Amino acid sequence: MNETERERLKNKKRVVVKIGSSSLTHEITGNLNMQKLEKLVRTLCDLRNQGMDVVLVSSGAIAVGRKSLGLMERPKKISLKQACAAVGQANLMMIYQKLFAEYGQLSAQILITKTTMVNELSRYNARNTFEELLQLGVIPIVNENDTVSTYEIEFGDNDRLSAIVAGLIRADLLILLSDIDGLFTDDPNQNPSAEFVDFVPEITEELLKMGKNSIGSVGTGGMSAKIAAARIATDSGADMVIANAKDTGVIYRILRGERIGTLFLAHKNKDFDLLDYLAD
Repeated sequence: MNETERERLKNKKRVVVKIGSSSLTHEITGNLNMQKLEKLVRTLCDLRNQGMDVVLVSSGAIAVGRKSLGLMERPKKISLKQACAAVGQANLMMIYQKLFAEYGQLSAQILITKTTMVNELSRYNARNTFEELLQLGVIPIVNENDTVSTYEIEFGDNDRLSAIVAGLIRADLLILLSDIDGLFTDDPNQNPSAEFVDFVPEITEELLKMGKNSIGSVGTGGMSAKIAAARIATDSGADMVIANAKDTGVIYRILRGERIGTLFLAHKNKDFDLLDYLAD
């Protein structure tokens, strides 16, 4: 049972929320789901009004750019993905800023590449930028800089990025909003006998293998990426919850300590170093 651990979520002070492309767009058209986007923004503003530090890691730049450019299919060529990202990132940020402004909340864009984190000076400057923005009451909106970084487009995912951000800013909670309810023992879309796992006290080798064998998500990251993100977040000292983004109000339920989604329990590694998780 994990009621005591769930109760701890009521006292979180610094939270990183990640939402994926499939959770931000309509399934049939691929266009942005404005109702869901608006509710997400309103929820994050409310958390900020309660005194919490809030960071949003948002996918969707390539998806928005593709629709803006009138492309019917997701681009496969790297240069075309970069073009879509360049158009989409600007459009997506414009929408976010407008929605946040409606609630009197300042937001800021932070684009990160793996190089940003690997370079000691860049990593130090990035942490200082986050800290300054949070002290000023701003909500940073983070994404990989897909426009210039082919490595992230090919191999990266925002699950891992959000965990790295959580470690960088010493967040105490990471929430991954996805298109699934949480962690299952197998892909529930393929195996009706797959069992839901609501609490993970420790990330074991068995769990890592289970993630590799289970798709569990139609987003880019998949379940393996989410377990890898959990390893980073929990080692850094942050609890992590995977929950369904069908209703972004689930964020409130998580922070009320309700038994929803999958909770990965923090177990801070005294030797935690982000560089150890950037070598792959």
